[in-house]
Amino acid sequence: MDVGIGLPTTVPGTDGRTLVEFARRAEELGFSTLAVIDRLVYDSYDSVVALAAAAAATERIRLATTILLAAYRPSPVVLAKQLASVDRLSGGRLIVGLAAGGREDDFAATGVEYGKRGRRLDALLEEMKQVWAGGGEVPGVGPAPTNGTIPIWIGGHSEAALRRAAKHAVGWIAPGGSVMGYPDLVKKAREAWAEHGRTDSPRMAAMAYVAPGEERKQAGGDYLRHYYSYVGPKAEFLAANVIADEDRLRETVQGYASVGCDELVIFPCTSDVDQLALIAKVALA
Repeated sequence: MDVGIGLPTTVPGTDGRTLVEFARRAEELGFSTLAVIDRLVYDSYDSVVALAAAAAATERIRLATTILLAAYRPSPVVLAKQLASVDRLSGGRLIVGLAAGGREDDFAATGVEYGKRGRRLDALLEEMKQVWAGGGEVPGVGPAPTNGTIPIWIGGHSEAALRRAAKHAVGWIAPGGSVMGYPDLVKKAREAWAEHGRTDSPRMAAMAYVAPGEERKQAGGDYLRHYYSYVGPKAEFLAANVIADEDRLRETVQGYASVGCDELVIFPCTSDVDQLALIAKVALA
């Protein structure tokens, strides 16, 4: 199982130079992927811009949106161009993870109807793939992706999300949660692949939130409560269960590896670069 690391783009107050150093250090330590989560109405960096900065600061590590709330973005053509630009800047290292999203304020801020986000995402996926292939409603929008297209992951637990993944994606990603429920999600994703007539296997990914040490655990818990306040009690569950000690991190990594996860993306809940070595010592052992 590969182990990636999240950039702290949604940790309020994170300095831009810290993000760049975070990216460099993650590559040096051997993490498989640098990932970002997405939010518009929050003190956070734009996901695509942040990955462009990471692309310039690194050479080998994969770059991924896990996930991008693409449906609130008004123009699929503009988004396709932005993502293709990051892909070219990175030499073909980009993976685009997408989901419909669950934060109504993000959609209100751009004037996009929240209730139609699933259908909008389906249409957006079709249009972006056409743009990357050199077509679409406005042919000739470049640059072309390095390898002709960009790998897509889809997130979301709904039947619609699983169908979307089977139609468009190379894999599916689960949000932060429990290892215990993951095998059932793997089973559902593989069933969706088979129902769509696919003979390949979905690349299965998952997320986990980490804040090594008691001081980071407190700060990380506060961050998760604030970031996920819109989901009510689940925010407290996430905050209380943030991984703070080596044994639990080791158990989490081994647990996901044993139940069909191909890549675990660990998201630090604070922005200090020093924690990367602590995480790598356990997760990449």
